[in-house]
Amino acid sequence: MDEAGWTRLESLVADRRTRAVGEIGLDFFRHISPPDVQREALGRQMALAAARDLPVLVHDREAHLEVTERLLAWTGRPGSARGVLHAFSGDAAMAERLVAAGYLVSFALPVAFRSNDGPREAARALSPGTFVVETDSPYLGPDSGARNEPTTALRVVAELARLRDVAPEDLVDPIRDAYGSLVGA
Repeated sequence: MDEAGWTRLESLVADRRTRAVGEIGLDFFRHISPPDVQREALGRQMALAAARDLPVLVHDREAHLEVTERLLAWTGRPGSARGVLHAFSGDAAMAERLVAAGYLVSFALPVAFRSNDGPREAARALSPGTFVVETDSPYLGPDSGARNEPTTALRVVAELARLRDVAPEDLVDPIRDAYGSLVGA
């Protein structure tokens, strides 16, 4: 991003209607940008969020340790609701450390994939009210080429309930009660 882009982003973050800074983070899987460029951008984006006391919405793909370290070191927005780990792909230890530091974990449909051990382990370990669900539409849909709709969130809730051996409403009620205004309930 050039400096004109950063200036535009700064003005968007300064707008009183802005509620969070995201989707920001590190993606060491696709290599669209060199890691050093991503690190610099993430630092600047987190600084913008801190300046306005806004939470961050974090993308992490194949960068779990570095994302965890950066979020734990971030001095912005102390306390709870520091941000959300979007389409969480880490493990239980990562999730528990970040939840303890005030972040929410967001699960998308890949938590239902049997090969996705880390997020499935995290889904079992986290306390109610420390995670949310999402569709990540149009990505992370139910099938290749299939439309990703809001009902995908119901599939995520159903899988989380199955993993935790609870009824789906036992998951939904704490999310709505604790974060209704954040998640649009």
